[in-house]
Amino acid sequence: MLVRILRNKGSYDYVKPQMLDRLIATEEIVSFYRASGPVVLGVDPVRRTHNKAYAGDERRFAA
Repeated sequence: MLVRILRNKGSYDYVKPQMLDRLIATEEIVSFYRASGPVVLGVDPVRRTHNKAYAGDERRFAA
């Protein structure tokens, strides 16, 4: 499945979903389209990468 995007220069394109993260991070696109409709970067919520380590107590091995 390809995702429709709107580039900064006004042209539309289709990219693979794996490429979308890079385009968002490098701010090469203005918007992209989900099944629910268009997503405008800086206005609508988009996926985020969680680089922060969990700071809470370890609970997986609790007795």
